[in-house]
Amino acid sequence: MSKEPEATASNVVPLRPPRALKRRSEAKWGAAVMALGFCIVPALLFRAQRRLGLSSRQLALILQLAEFWWEEGKDPWPKKETIAQRLGISEKQVQRLVRELEQRGYIRRKTRMTRHGQTSNSYDLSGLVLKLQELAPEFAAAAEAKRKVERRGGIKSTPR
Repeated sequence: MSKEPEATASNVVPLRPPRALKRRSEAKWGAAVMALGFCIVPALLFRAQRRLGLSSRQLALILQLAEFWWEEGKDPWPKKETIAQRLGISEKQVQRLVRELEQRGYIRRKTRMTRHGQTSNSYDLSGLVLKLQELAPEFAAAAEAKRKVERRGGIKSTPR
């Protein structure tokens, strides 16, 4: 019989953000804004935008897909119409952006079918996730090198 590992503070993911984090977010954005929800996106996506070769519209599309990606293993499946309305572009432009991201291997479109026919596509973002995971060590090393320079006094900070 296998014994399950004991949960410790280091391996338990809280289902809700800590109260202090919630207060900080509400202080920045406002309680009414935060009450409508939020989306967790890795900062590396923004920092590596140029390295990934993402245009501002492509990044905006990815952010829209991320807002619908609630659980690991369940691809987001917003309607093209919804994305087009949110971005202020046509559905044809959404299709073009999706195709461009597919060609780069960042997303993969999957047809969703019901007994009545095709419904909205789902979008597999695992290609983008893998690319970010590949870039992470390089960006981490650059950040560490910058910290070392700052600690040695290479970049002077303003005294308080």
